[in-house]
Amino acid sequence: MKLFGLAGWSGSGKTTLVTKLIPALRARGVTVSTVKHAHHGFDVDIPGKDSWLHRQAGATEVLVASAKRFALMHELRDVPEPTLEQLLARLAPVDLVLVEGYKRHAHDKLEIHRPSLGKPLLAPDDPRIVAVASDAPLPDLGRPQLALDDVGAIAEFVLRHTGLGRDALRRAV
Repeated sequence: MKLFGLAGWSGSGKTTLVTKLIPALRARGVTVSTVKHAHHGFDVDIPGKDSWLHRQAGATEVLVASAKRFALMHELRDVPEPTLEQLLARLAPVDLVLVEGYKRHAHDKLEIHRPSLGKPLLAPDDPRIVAVASDAPLPDLGRPQLALDDVGAIAEFVLRHTGLGRDALRRAV
């Protein structure tokens, strides 16, 4: 599995871009999974449902399954947050895993930058940021700059950078 990240400040448009990139990559024959880092407590379960009751009773893992999908919820309960590598090991094989967040992790990333947010660029301090996508022109960074609204160009960049371009096109034909 190839790994490629999207990093940027909160509100920069990472999730919006990921949700547009997935279908663009799939249309090019690439299978895609995602890992999203949440900086806060979150819950995918619904209070009062059976799975929620199982977790509240102390289950470490609850697997909910149907004919359409399954979801595994794992309670950390005083165990450190898993590393990105540990999480990736749990995924089924795909061509590409898009990672949203984990901006300090040592994998290649595209920075999403909106100057209007008033936040500094991450790229100057992170050599693993291989390109920047922005909604405004930026000073020369010594790395590719892409238009944030050109999802096709961003998808092609990701495919070229990860080496998936030729393999994906062969499978799609």
